[in-house]
Formats: sequence, structure tokens, C-alpha cells
Amino acid sequence: MGRLTILFLSFLLLKVNGYSQSVADCKSKVFQDSLVQVYSEKAWKFGYNHPQWQASWDSLLAICPDIAMAYREKAIPYLKNGDYAKAFQLEDKAVELDPESWIAYRAFLHCIFTKNYERALVDFERAEKLVPKAYIMDHTYSFYKGLSCLGLEEYDKAEQALLLDIAQQHEKSANNDTHFNSFLYLGIVYYEMKEYVKAEKVLKDCLRLYEQLPEANYYLALTFKKTGNAMATQYLEKAKEYLQLGYKINEDNEFYANYPKQISLSDINNK
Repeated sequence: MGRLTILFLSFLLLKVNGYSQSVADCKSKVFQDSLVQVYSEKAWKFGYNHPQWQASWDSLLAICPDIAMAYREKAIPYLKNGDYAKAFQLEDKAVELDPESWIAYRAFLHCIFTKNYERALVDFERAEKLVPKAYIMDHTYSFYKGLSCLGLEEYDKAEQALLLDIAQQHEKSANNDTHFNSFLYLGIVYYEMKEYVKAEKVLKDCLRLYEQLPEANYYLALTFKKTGNAMATQYLEKAKEYLQLGYKINEDNEFYANYPKQISLSDINNK
């Protein structure tokens, strides 16, 4: 029998024999992890849209009420179904209990799900102090700070953040690899700044990594339109073609929330 299972069963025996909740060593990381493993397996047998999802995590919290991950897991169905008020009550509790683990995730949610860019920036600043140069959802904190500043139309700050994002990626990659969406958003920032030469260069860098990205083709078309380049029509047609073929911005949570400046067919048709 595994060590985690033994710990969990030992706790149950104590409960049966009339010991108080204080017997559970809720401050022990090993004990907390054992509870999370047991109740996570139980919850996932049902899935997050089943009532037993909440019941499973509530059972864990009845034993140890200060396990941050349980609140984060309870938030999932509300988040996926668009009930952000309930989701953030739980996310806030997770951050209160364990800011080092969860504040960057809450910042990500503010940026992508609720588009509350001011709060996203505040959370990312705090996250950077707690865990410097870390990543969340495949990107640096600087990436999301750049998106937040773009959403706030603070283009100079967005440029600085996205350039830092690219530099931080290069620090971790011997080949100076860069995520295509870092180039996409930097190109959009330059377009909004009317820096069309820079926008063209960076958006082409993006397309070298992901030729079928609709947004990169679309914003390159807009850039060419501004500079009078006849290739604008060609890239607008490519954006439409690739979007209709199902190509997307390729981020994990785009099914639940649109990313900043993400386009639709109506955006293309209106141009």
C-alpha cells in the first residue's frame, strides 16, 4: 500500500476513534498532498460539471479548510461556465491561502477571462516579486503584462513588456526560440503605434513560425493597407481562408475566452 494511502487511512482511523479535527496534520505538506490526491481522483470520476465535483472538494475542506488548491478546483466549473463572480470568490481564497502558487493564475484569469487589465497588472507585479521570471500557461508574466497594456491602449508599456517577454524566452532557449504569439502581439502593438515598418517585420517573423495564424495574416493585411501595399488583399484573403479551415490562435483556454485582438469572420468581412 502506498505511503499516501497509508497516511489517509490513518487519518480515517483517528476520526473513527473520536479524535478531533486537530489530529489531522493540516500543516503538513505531505498530508495535504495525500488529501488532494484522494479527493482529486474522486472528483475526476464525475467531472467538474457533476454535483459530486463540489461535494468531493467540500469533503476535503471539511478535514483541512486551508488547502488552497481545493478552492481553485472548486472554481473550475464556475470559470468554465462563465460565472466569474463565484469563480473569483474561490480564486481569491486560494490566493489568500497560498499567493506564491496561485496569484499568477488569478492574474492570468483577469487578463484573459474578465479583461480586467488593471487588476491583472497588479497581480502580475506581485507574482513577479514572489516568483521572478516564472511562466503561467506557457508564457512569461511579461507576455500577459504586454497584453494587459495593449488592452489599456498603453502601447509604449505594452512594447516594453513584450520585448522583455521575448528576451526572457531567449534566456531559456539556446536557439533563441520565441513563441509565435509573442511576435503576433508585438506586431499588433506596433500597428497600433503606427510603426508600420516594425509591425510588418514582426508580423512576418510570426508567420515564419505559424504561417496559418489568422490574426497575423489579418494584422499584416491592415499594415499593408495603411502603407498602400497591394498585398493587403492577399493577406486578408489568407486570414479568411485559414480561419474558415479552423486555424486559431492556439492557446489552451481560447475555447472558454477570446484572447485580446482575436478576430472573427465578421472582422475580416467588414474590411
